[in-house]
Amino acid sequence: MIRLGILCLSLFSMLGVARGASVPAPAYRTDQILILPKLGINRAALVAFHAAHGDAVRRTFARVGGFQVITVPAGETVPGLIARYQQSGLVKIAEPDYLVYADATLPNDPYFTNGLLWGLDNHGQNGGTPHADIDAVDAWDVRSSASNIVVAVLDSGIRATHEDLASNMWVNPYDGGHGYNAFTGTNDPTDADGHGTLVAGVLGAVGNNGKGVCGVAWRMQMMACKCLSGGTGSDSTVTACIDYALANGARIINASFDSPTPSLVVSNAIVAARDAGVIWVASAGNNESAGPGRNIDLSPGYPSCYRIDNIVSVAYTTRTDALGSQSNYGAKSVDLAAPGDQVYSTISFSDTSYYPPSNLAVNIAGTSFSAPCVAGALALMLAKYPTENYHQIIQRLLAATDPLPSLAGKCVTGGRLNLAKALNPPIWLSSAPATVAGTFQLHLATGANRQCILQASPDLINWSPVYTNITSTNGTFDFTNRAGGPVQFYRAVSSL
Repeated sequence: MIRLGILCLSLFSMLGVARGASVPAPAYRTDQILILPKLGINRAALVAFHAAHGDAVRRTFARVGGFQVITVPAGETVPGLIARYQQSGLVKIAEPDYLVYADATLPNDPYFTNGLLWGLDNHGQNGGTPHADIDAVDAWDVRSSASNIVVAVLDSGIRATHEDLASNMWVNPYDGGHGYNAFTGTNDPTDADGHGTLVAGVLGAVGNNGKGVCGVAWRMQMMACKCLSGGTGSDSTVTACIDYALANGARIINASFDSPTPSLVVSNAIVAARDAGVIWVASAGNNESAGPGRNIDLSPGYPSCYRIDNIVSVAYTTRTDALGSQSNYGAKSVDLAAPGDQVYSTISFSDTSYYPPSNLAVNIAGTSFSAPCVAGALALMLAKYPTENYHQIIQRLLAATDPLPSLAGKCVTGGRLNLAKALNPPIWLSSAPATVAGTFQLHLATGANRQCILQASPDLINWSPVYTNITSTNGTFDFTNRAGGPVQFYRAVSSL
């Protein structure tokens, strides 16, 4: 899939695009409408009309007549906004952004299609805030499978025969098992508690199989490493599972547990994982009482607070993009947040069990579930960028967050995971002050080490390449050209 940024020098720049919702009600998006400006109108008047009413142009479709996507401002409705534009005399068409249904990258798993998996696609259902999600639908356009990536789930085990997990379980080529039990020293990591199976469903439940839920990655290999039993483990069980994961090719380790006490043994084992190129995803922990989470910069928890650069520490957010009420946080110790409230996932009761059931009002929440959300994202990123090391992948992840007011000062990035940006960063093209007289300069910003082609057009129809370059490690490059001549439109495209 090609992503592009576009600029008419000194005139306008294109804005980002948001993906449509995927559930049958309402019949149109409630957060935006579509308009078509009239031919021959004063464009400045339309811009002024947008500004006067607090409307934002989210995107312009220059190649299909100039349609614009307009954000519905707070306190306005779709019908009301449409009526306002129709009465303005500035537009030929103003209509809702009606929903369409596809089966290419939208999974048919029932908990997704009925809107319960809001962390993957939040269109405002059940009191949520539209787009308070990881933008999974757009991300799946790029990649939904990490079938060659092994993720070790250090937890209470996984029900490997579950209908939504079985085909995504890693298989040991020597004994046919699906992992390791550190308590028995066997290849039977059966989950008697349920926690590990809940985590596994968030991470990698099979997508688009018409059953239950879907994970962040529809395909992957989950290695069950049982280091918890009855909710408790020890440094030795954790270390044994790390050793097993490293010996058997895990690329990511998900650790949804917390300890108040640091361990030299565990921290050195995590360093060994780092030296093997393995990414460690740690839940930041929760306040299990009624009170709010704690600042782990001041009251540390481990492994989240080890200062080891392959650790990604994760807080959790709600369907309104608030920091979870019980989530730990830390401006230095927590890297980012991900959805982890009102979770629906697989459970170990039976091969067809999901939790919570529809007849039981239970809120499953915590950083235990935001961590596998991030681990699933990292698996897809490793599959997309196979030549990059753990450090580069983590940097991509952290550069792709959506900044949130609720997370400002609460984590390193101040943001929530955005999977679409992590897999296919948007391209931003802007004009920059010229450094040489008689020239103009364009500044391109996107992901690191990405080949982009600058193209020019006199009419937004016929495009010609003018410059090709690879972005630096900070995701940018500049282009300088001679000023003067006819007005040109510029865009940047990339297939990477």
